[in-house]
Amino acid sequence: MTGSLLEVIALDVRDAVAAEQGGADRLEVVTDMAADGLSPTPETVAAIAAECPLPQMVMLRIDASFTADAAVLDRLSREAKALAQAGAAGFVFGFLDGAGTVDLAATEALIHAVSPLPWTFHRAVDHAGDVQAAWRAVRLLPNLATVLTAGAPTGVGDGLPVLKTRAEAGDASIILAGGGLLPQYVPALLDYGVRAFHVGSAVRTSWSEPVDWGLVRRWRTLVDRD
Repeated sequence: MTGSLLEVIALDVRDAVAAEQGGADRLEVVTDMAADGLSPTPETVAAIAAECPLPQMVMLRIDASFTADAAVLDRLSREAKALAQAGAAGFVFGFLDGAGTVDLAATEALIHAVSPLPWTFHRAVDHAGDVQAAWRAVRLLPNLATVLTAGAPTGVGDGLPVLKTRAEAGDASIILAGGGLLPQYVPALLDYGVRAFHVGSAVRTSWSEPVDWGLVRRWRTLVDRD
């Protein structure tokens, strides 16, 4: 890979192939975007792996919440094994407790379950009660590849100041900017030192339509301007 990392949400093989054609570096593979992305099936991951060489970062999540009890963690651990066997290159997860702090016990349990594969802490970090404390907790966790973050629950437009602060604190290398990411925000993010970008709705006309490789190509060009 040269330039910035471009990750595209893929729901199926057609999305994955279009993302590759457009120049994406990596996929985030999910289902049910109405719930902000849940775990896909092993069959979907295997089908994508058979047709597309891009690494698949696979969501581990059973509902739209950011919490996980022992039963949820057991289910996700079993899902992770099946998804890894199907071709997952890494996983996307992350948990908060009832007080809105990073649930280290739950997150570390799943890190252990997916080891040695890398993982992304997803946008739960944007919903933490104390975002700075959440970042301090997450950045030290093992095998962390990236933190998917908009900087704010409402999206990158509102979160730019937080992303700037995190970059200045030394976290630019693990920021995966995504969540309401629009082209006009990219120059500022590049200026902050952010070099990883995540797009979903921005590369399709709607979630009922497939990824448009031409839109992916535009994002490829945009994030590589430096």
